[in-house]
Order: sequence, then C-alpha cells, then structure tokens
Amino acid sequence: MTQKERLYFLLDCLIKESGRYPDIKIPGSASAQKRLLRSLMNIRLPQKISADFLKIQDEYLSRAIYDKGITDADSLTPARDKLYIWQGDITTLKCGAIVNAANSGMTGCYYPCHGCIDNAIHTYAGVQLRLECADIMNKQGTPEPPGRAKITNAYNLPCDYVIHTVGPIITGRLTQKECDLLSSCYRSCLELAEENGIRSIAFCCISTGEFHFPNCKAAEIAVSTVTEYLKNSKIERVIFNVFKDEDKEIYTKLLR
Repeated sequence: MTQKERLYFLLDCLIKESGRYPDIKIPGSASAQKRLLRSLMNIRLPQKISADFLKIQDEYLSRAIYDKGITDADSLTPARDKLYIWQGDITTLKCGAIVNAANSGMTGCYYPCHGCIDNAIHTYAGVQLRLECADIMNKQGTPEPPGRAKITNAYNLPCDYVIHTVGPIITGRLTQKECDLLSSCYRSCLELAEENGIRSIAFCCISTGEFHFPNCKAAEIAVSTVTEYLKNSKIERVIFNVFKDEDKEIYTKLLR
C-alpha cells in the first residue's frame, strides 16, 4: 500500500467510524487530506479502534515522520556537560524520552490542527497514546495537578517514551509559587526518567506559549533545576528543545 492509499484508508475509516460527519468529503489535494486526517485524529475521543486501522496508521505515521527527517540525539553536540540545545520538531527526535507540555486532562489537545506541542505529539504518536493517557487518568480519577509527571509509551514517535507534565498557567503577575511549580515539572520528569532507566531526555519549553510563562524566567528555572538535579544523577543527556529563535538565543546565553 502506498502512502497515498494509507492516507485515504485512514480518512475513510475515521469519517465512517462515528457517523458524525456524513457531509465530509475527502479532498483531492494531499495537503488538505493530511490536514483533515490530523483534525479527525485530534477530535477523536479515546476509544478502541480496529487492528487494521492501527496497522495502517502505524505504517503511515512511521513513514511520515521518516520523511520529515529523524534526528538522533547521539549526533548532537553539548552546549555544556550533559546539556544540549536543539532547535527542531520534537516529534522527530530519537532519544530516551521527550517531554510533553500537557493540560490537566492529560489526554491531548482536542483543537483541530492546533499549533501546541501536545497536539503534535498526540498526532504523530497515533491514537494509541490518547487511549493510554485516558486509561491512566481514569484510574487516577482526578485531573492532573501542575508540577507532576506521567510516563507513557511513544508508539510511532522515534523516542522510547513520552513523559507528560502540566505546567503552571500564568494569568497575572508571576508568583514564586508558579516558579516553584515549574521547577517541580522539570524535577518530576527527571525523576520519572531515572526510575525507568532513561538516559536521555528532551524538554520542550514547558508553560511558555499558551500558558504564558515568561520565556526568559522559564528558561532560567529549567537550566538551574536540571543542572542541580544532574549533580547526583545517572542521566547522561538533557536536551532543551526549542522551536523559536527567541528561545534558542535565551538558552544559548544561559549555557555559555
């Protein structure tokens, strides 16, 4: 089956699955089809799906990520002992674990094609990730509080695991409590990585962007928390993954 055929198969399955979209027609262009697939995956509730769908989905996503270009963490050059800066798409990074900036529901972003990292990770991991997250949260019985972390499989992503953490949301003046919660996010992720024998971990810029934590202060907290933790840790590589040039400049200055 070609990638084009896989894409059409997945769209057809998702459109027919619930019967909620009788008027949706599969568009002709490949870009529009890819956008529709992502949208349907984003809004899909965590529920089981056929083995045939999962097989074709996994083949499609693995190829899609490969085509984007996979970066092996082993190829990166450290900015400082054990600390790395990498600008790129975290869904293409091959390492022990990547960190997802999640929301308190912990089952991903449901806004079609939203630009947040939570949306991207759930899209390219596949529908299995939302199912696993939902199972964890059903057992927990309450929303996830800021500052803690959960670990899941990575499914179609090139990393081994995804570690999910909920950062503080800033609605006014930044407080010390919010700074402490952000520090706890980094520490919780590192502790969970070490408990699971993970030796390399990539952090996104937790709580910045949609959660409005000031970028410079967030980076300072990230670097200081990670540096302190690594003094007594078996973790060999911590990667600060940045997407914007602004964040790359901030981390570069901090790690000089």
